[in-house]
Amino acid sequence: MNNLAIVGLGYVGLPLALQFARSGCQVLGLDIDPRKIETLNAGRSYIKHVPAAAVAEARASGRLEASADFSRVSGLDAVILCVPTPLNEFREPDLSYVLNTGRQLAPNLRKGVLVVLESTTYPGTTDGELREVLEAGSGLKAGVDFHLAFSPEREDPGNPDSQVASIPKVVGGYTPACLAKAMELYGRAIRKLVPVSSCRAAEATKLLENIFRSVNIALVNELKLVYGAMDIDIWEVIEAAKTKPFGFMPFYPGPGLGGHCIPIDPFYLTWKARQFGQHTRFIELAGEINTAMPDHVVRVAFEALNQDGKAVKGARILILGLAYKANVDDDRESPSYKLIQKFEGLGARVEYHDPFVPVIPKTREHAEYAGRKSVAGITPDYDLLVLATGHDAYKQFDFSGYAVPLVDTRNAVPAARRPRKYYKA
Repeated sequence: MNNLAIVGLGYVGLPLALQFARSGCQVLGLDIDPRKIETLNAGRSYIKHVPAAAVAEARASGRLEASADFSRVSGLDAVILCVPTPLNEFREPDLSYVLNTGRQLAPNLRKGVLVVLESTTYPGTTDGELREVLEAGSGLKAGVDFHLAFSPEREDPGNPDSQVASIPKVVGGYTPACLAKAMELYGRAIRKLVPVSSCRAAEATKLLENIFRSVNIALVNELKLVYGAMDIDIWEVIEAAKTKPFGFMPFYPGPGLGGHCIPIDPFYLTWKARQFGQHTRFIELAGEINTAMPDHVVRVAFEALNQDGKAVKGARILILGLAYKANVDDDRESPSYKLIQKFEGLGARVEYHDPFVPVIPKTREHAEYAGRKSVAGITPDYDLLVLATGHDAYKQFDFSGYAVPLVDTRNAVPAARRPRKYYKA
């Protein structure tokens, strides 16, 4: 299995494509975004934590090419789908990207090809909806004429220790032969493979990983409010608790959930479970708690402004950080957008600063903000600063001489660099 296509060249697809290219495979990257295709073919990167040198090296070796021509999969050994799986306005799974991609690919599939889905979804998607689309459009039968598998992505953007080759890869096949073929493919690029009994078991594994994070983040978010009422610092408690060498794993509170996975993926299982008469109470409660955290930040902001003799209406507020996590340019589902919405809804004038997101891109969820630009620097001529993302730049910034209040939702600013009017949220 020497040549493959990867569909969707975003935060998951691009690092995977580069790893397969480094491993000696011929990789065709497929995407519908002409900007990505042009940038990659020019040997450049459009993702902050993906080095341009890695793209240039893959292009120079001749092992990576980007295209929008889906018909080119007809001569390849494998196709991997890394496309979005968002929620719709009713918080129900939106499989349109997966299924429309399947429809585009199906007429070009040849016998013996392997198709793998990596997009997070509910159990039954790969061997159900996707299989049906592929079979209907190709005239081929999964498990007989072509191979089908699911292998969940495990990207951790911005984490230097998170390298595609070294992260164990869970793989589930539609049939034992499908599993064997998928193991052969990923064995070219990934050091450790974890086979499971089916596509559904692999899909469920990914959901468990993200539900685990969602529930535990909700727990510390709730404890932040409870301990705060008791005048106990949740971050001090977490630091003390994590010294226990067994039975504890630290999670940290924040202004809400962000990223493409944790705010979305648990609700895929919630939706699917209802078809089996099951109720996911833990998942739904965690979602309620995490979704309510921006409101808590707004309440603390009210207090900070009130202590300064000012109202929210008409106040100039600077949000520090638009990315959903520290030191990346990924703004998907960022709670900062919720904060902007809420503050502006209350009549505040809101700007943002983020060294990783100089201009807000067009997004599915917040298209109305596209084109807004980060302010050049952090100045004290605002009525309130709200630190929403724990970028290193903010941890190192000296706010101590500022008279403007600072609401810190990440416990990011060290004591020596805090302004006199400092609030944790």
